[in-house]
Amino acid sequence: MDILRCKTPSMVRKEIYVYLLAYNLLRSLMWSAGTTHATPPLRLSLQGTRHHLNNFIPQLLTAYSKKRLQIYSTLLKVIAHKAVPERPGRSQPRVRKRRPKAYPLMTKPRHELNKQLQTA
Repeated sequence: MDILRCKTPSMVRKEIYVYLLAYNLLRSLMWSAGTTHATPPLRLSLQGTRHHLNNFIPQLLTAYSKKRLQIYSTLLKVIAHKAVPERPGRSQPRVRKRRPKAYPLMTKPRHELNKQLQTA
């Protein structure tokens, strides 16, 4: 809670913008990988793309321009290769799993309830 109090609204806004920027970067990378390698972009994993990008970043930073293009095309190939399988009918109903119990609430200390149970 203290962390939230010390952030100004403009800092929170900037942080949200950074997350949106990162999300859009990943989605555009997925789109490029899907269209380049004939894989539907909506079937690509967002977290898989993030994972692969994190693994490729050190190589991309240290490579010169021609090698960087080769690494980028390899990254797109790896992302497109890891398509999520088709899973039809995966919608789940919104319901509560736990059902209320038929027992009364504990309103007395446990030792009193145990004594009451033993005398009954």
